[in-house]
Amino acid sequence: MPELPEVETTKNSLAPLLLQTVQRVEVRQPQLRWVIPQDVDKLRGQKLLGLQRRSKYILAKFEQDSMLWHLGMSGSFRICDAQDELRKHDHFILDFGGQQLRYHDPRRFGCILWLNEESQHKLLDPLGPEPLTDAFNADYLIQKLKSKHVGIKVAMMDNHIVVGVGNIYATESLFNLGIHPAQPASSLSQQQIRALVVEIKRILNSAIDLGGSTLRDYTNAMGENGYFQQTLLAYGRAGEMCVNCETTLENIKLGQRASVFCPQCQPLKKTAKS
Repeated sequence: MPELPEVETTKNSLAPLLLQTVQRVEVRQPQLRWVIPQDVDKLRGQKLLGLQRRSKYILAKFEQDSMLWHLGMSGSFRICDAQDELRKHDHFILDFGGQQLRYHDPRRFGCILWLNEESQHKLLDPLGPEPLTDAFNADYLIQKLKSKHVGIKVAMMDNHIVVGVGNIYATESLFNLGIHPAQPASSLSQQQIRALVVEIKRILNSAIDLGGSTLRDYTNAMGENGYFQQTLLAYGRAGEMCVNCETTLENIKLGQRASVFCPQCQPLKKTAKS
């Protein structure tokens, strides 16, 4: 699933469409995670004025309306020439004249919705702070984790605590700090939590700088791959040697997600805070 760096990179790569006017709207498959609104054709004649990211959503502001887009498990946006051949899973098309924005989603778990009071309340309001803002800080996280007895990796992937820290980046952050992913969140010391905030911000910024991670078919809207996967030290490397101590990396399942760790460098410490 595209995570925060991939969504941020996708949003940034859509910039060439800003201030362009939608000439035509085509819905080739309306059934995504939720049905694409039937009145989406009212975008025709409107300019795309702005693009923002909130968690893993892209917020597209047009002259009269705003949309909320999510890439789901396998979705991607691509800027194409109007004459380029359509692909099988191109479900939603905004034609800007010479160029088209096409939403491609083989598994159809993404969404194309209006950003309105209903979607704001249902999808955006419950979200925690953005990890790259000042709102996500050590004092905040210490308070949030003090009563959380789930594994720290599960807590870091809880969008009510902080948004966008997906499996890849949580795994890498914990590996770099020597914290076991199943370590109860409430047992982390304040020093560990402060280090974790810093490391999450560093990892996410590094991933954005490298265009995100292309593990399967992710590309940005210009068809370009990300390169952060070339720096991965733990994620996806179960059964390989730890780069620090040459112990075999292991894999456990936490919150229905694979969690790779080094049993030597990331020992599970079931102790009280220190």
